[in-house]
Amino acid sequence: MNQTFSREFVFQLFALIIAVILVHGIYVTIVWPNAEAVLAEQREGMKQDPDYVAEPSIYVIVKDYEQESCFVLMLWCLAIIGYKGWSTIRERRLFELALVPIAEGVRVLPEDTREYARQLQGLAEVDRLMLLPRTLMNALVRFGATRSVQDVAASTHQLVTSEAERMESELSMVRYILWAIPAIGFIGTVRGIGLALGMAHRAVEGDVSGVTENLGTAFNSTLIALLISIPLMFLVHQLQLMQERLVFDAETYTDDHLIRHLHTH
Repeated sequence: MNQTFSREFVFQLFALIIAVILVHGIYVTIVWPNAEAVLAEQREGMKQDPDYVAEPSIYVIVKDYEQESCFVLMLWCLAIIGYKGWSTIRERRLFELALVPIAEGVRVLPEDTREYARQLQGLAEVDRLMLLPRTLMNALVRFGATRSVQDVAASTHQLVTSEAERMESELSMVRYILWAIPAIGFIGTVRGIGLALGMAHRAVEGDVSGVTENLGTAFNSTLIALLISIPLMFLVHQLQLMQERLVFDAETYTDDHLIRHLHTH
């Protein structure tokens, strides 16, 4: 499990670095040059025509640092969700295999557990560390040691419960990102309003371009942050549902394919 955690940590670190490089590269080469051109055109239009109405531009809406940070966190969160979702799908594939091939009506005695345990030990290491093989191995070892079916059932339930709690705790980083994105949007709102108030004296003199531009920053940052948060929340809830089903199905699989075949004599 520590090796799996380390591999996941390395993946998350590299995913963050790649997200920063990718998003910043797009901003430097595409967003900022186009946003500056659009803003210059809008300023010129306001000077020439008092009734000029600026057309909304996606480049202007996403041009600020807060929006850039939100996109970085979005890609990082998507990478983490994708990694965990892919891992969950891989674990579910094991449900299609006969990991403990016990025919209907066959009784498994405590003396037989070593034979079935050896079949599980023959799996590849990456598969052996997954939830279902670990649950089955725990049940076999427990039954061979205690010769109690009731103890095996209790031990299996405890193992899958602790696994569910582990999966829940590992989503803490994703939940932090989901909290951070709207928070960054509100920071942009506060910064934009503050800059707009700092240019109020120019608005009194008739130049409202600075005030409107900074108010745009205030509202656009929150808009982008909330638009990003909505689909991410949906994906996180879907991931959590997949993980909960995995844990429940692992316990059900163990009950149906192993525990009901266990007999003490």
